[in-house]
Formats: sequence, C-alpha cells, structure tokens
Amino acid sequence: MDTIFALASARGKAGVAVIRVSGPRAADAAETLCGTLPPPRRTGLRRLRDAGGDLLDEALVVRFEAGASFTGEDVVELHCHGSPATVSAVLRSLGGIAGLRLAEPGEFTRRALANGVLDLAEIEGLGDLLEAETEAQRRQALRVFSGALGEKVDAWRDRLIRAAALLEATIDFADEDVPVDVTPEVSVLLEEVAAGLKAEIAGVAAAERIREGFEVAIVGPPNAGKSTLLNHLAGRDAAITSEHAGTTRDVIEVRMDLHGLPVTILDTAGLRESRDAIESIGIARAVERARAADLRVFLLSGGDMTQDLVLEADDIVVQGKADLGRGTGLTVSGRTGAGVAELVARITSVLESRAARAETATRERHRQAMLSALEGIGRAQNQVSEGMETVDLAAEHLRRAVRALDALVGRIDVEHVLDEIFARFCLGK
Repeated sequence: MDTIFALASARGKAGVAVIRVSGPRAADAAETLCGTLPPPRRTGLRRLRDAGGDLLDEALVVRFEAGASFTGEDVVELHCHGSPATVSAVLRSLGGIAGLRLAEPGEFTRRALANGVLDLAEIEGLGDLLEAETEAQRRQALRVFSGALGEKVDAWRDRLIRAAALLEATIDFADEDVPVDVTPEVSVLLEEVAAGLKAEIAGVAAAERIREGFEVAIVGPPNAGKSTLLNHLAGRDAAITSEHAGTTRDVIEVRMDLHGLPVTILDTAGLRESRDAIESIGIARAVERARAADLRVFLLSGGDMTQDLVLEADDIVVQGKADLGRGTGLTVSGRTGAGVAELVARITSVLESRAARAETATRERHRQAMLSALEGIGRAQNQVSEGMETVDLAAEHLRRAVRALDALVGRIDVEHVLDEIFARFCLGK
C-alpha cells in the first residue's frame, strides 16, 4: 500500500495539531524530517526540518509498529504546534517525500478494516462517536465502537456453526448407526440465537432515534402560545410571536439536549380551518410532521382538543398561557416559564423510557442483516422439526444465516456500503 499522511486533528488555530503518517514508509518519512525516532509507543521531542534543512517546528513524535497501531500498519504521529502555517509547512514537506501521498477521507479507518483491526460495526460506531453531540449518543457510539455488537455477532455465529456442524455430522454418517440424537442440542442453539436476534431487532428503532435524535412536535390551535413556549425552551427568539392568530406558517425546528438525549422541538402552524392558501399549506405540513414525530405536546387554549390529530398513548396534553390563569391540570407559560420545568420533565421521562429499549445495533443495515439471519434460522428450525430427511436443507439455511451475520460486521459482501460510510469521515480518520 501507499504511505499516506493527513492532519488528524481539527483544522484551525490550536495549541497542538496531530499529523498522522501510515504505511510501509512511515518511519523513513518521519526520519527524513526529524532524524532518529523514539522507541515504539514512546514519545520524543524532535526538531522537524524540510528538505533544505530549514527548521519547521519542534514536535512530539510518536511511533507505532505494524500490528500495534490504529491502522494496523507502521504509523508515526507528529504532534506539532497548531498554527495553520506550521501545519501547512509540515504537510508540504511530507508531500515532497517520494512514495507519500495525502490520505483520502476515511482512508486511515478503511485500512484499519482491511487489516482486521476494526470490523465494520466498530467503524460505524467510530463515525457516530465523532458526530456525537449528547451524552446518550456518546455512550451508544462508544459501546458499538468498543466491539459490543461484534462480540454478540461472534457468539451467535459460533452457535450457528455448532448447530450446522451437528446437522452435517448426521449427513456424513447417514449410513452408520449414530447413537446420539442431535436434534435437542440443535434446537436449543437455534432458539438461543433467535431470541438474541429478536431482542436486538426490537431495539434498533430506539437506537436509531438516539443516533439521529428524537422529534417532539408542539401542536394545537392558533394563538395557544406554541411559539412563545418554543422560544422559552430554546432560550432565544427562534420563532416570531404575535397576538394575531396564524403567525406561524411553517415548521420551525430547535435542536436541544434534554438530559443527554438529542431532541428536536418542532413549532407548528396552528390547527384550524383556513381559507388562506399559504396558511393551509403550513397547517398541512404541521399535521404531517406531527404524525411523524416521536412525541406530541398538545398545547391547548380553553381546553379544546384538535380534531386533526389523534392523541396517542405517550402524548402530553397541556394548557397554555398559565400566566393568564387559564386551564387546569398541567399548565405552562412560555412568557413566564411557569410549568415549563414540569413539561420538560414529562417529555424527558417519555423519551428516556423509549431510549432504554435500545440494544447495540443502531442502523437499518444492522436490522436487515439480522432479519435475514433470523429468517434462515426459522427455515432451519422448520426443516429440523420435519425430521432428519431434510437435515441437509437445514444446514444450508444455517450457512446463509452465518453469511448474513458476517455481512453485518463486514466480513463479506459490504463493498456497496463502504463508500457511503467513509464519505462521512474527515481526512485524518
């Protein structure tokens, strides 16, 4: 492979910038800049010089040998001063060394996959970790990046291979008197894997919401105080407020962090019959987004429920404009903040209960692979229940289930998803 290099830390002014070099010529390239290198996995302060001998910077140099680095290759990291001019000078000098080239986006991580350092699920977890904005996202991404999903897949895979081996043994010895009936053990193995897959599949939706964010729509009649409430939650004037009904014509979104959960609050147009063409479009959009939202807060004025939307189990009904003394039960005022803390607590409680259902799998790709494996297991169970005459078909269904799990962690048939995944990575990863 080529030896590649790139800035691994964020661009812009900083105290320290990390430049990573990976590949067979990494050590030689670093020695060209700084002379002798420190021992592997130890730091050393070195002066970096360009091809003409001019001083570029003083940097901490760290060397990792193949098999003990992020990419699995020889890697050298140069921890330089973080000014843009210094970084540019060092990158320019590296680019002038024969056999080196600038890394493409995600190429360091792609090499980690190719060299068996990370599996595909771990790489997806790393991508999520780099994008994490809330504590829940960080915890979930770190769990996947640390290999939790890969460990489950390996355990399922081992059980399926064991079951297939038992079935194939009966085929190999079909003409002999084999005293052991493998059906009970095979059935137990398949039931265990099927139960684990079903639990993971059920948790994908919640895990996706943690990764992408929950949506909470504030809905209700015009002039109920929806925009004022949104502004109070956002801590800024995100929406225009007015005493005139129908001010909000489109869906306004505010991204928030509620107790570590990523949440987008939606302020929607007031729901009513309208002859105004533009307002009618806004109302239609409000209904559409509210139906698709994870949770709805019905903010009422005078106690009337809107007929455009059906109240669902977790939806929250609250009376607005508490500062005017209206309504009973849970009341809020976006103007004074009365009742807002209680409303936020209710919203958080509902979303936390949903987030608790998340397992380790976080993507639709994971769900589809597990569904494919589960389908293969179900067919194998049917064949086993019919007797040993169709045991060869059962074993083939289990091999297909194993291949589905292999695709989940990137062992086979994943080239079509790699470009999409790595396109989100920066040059330094």
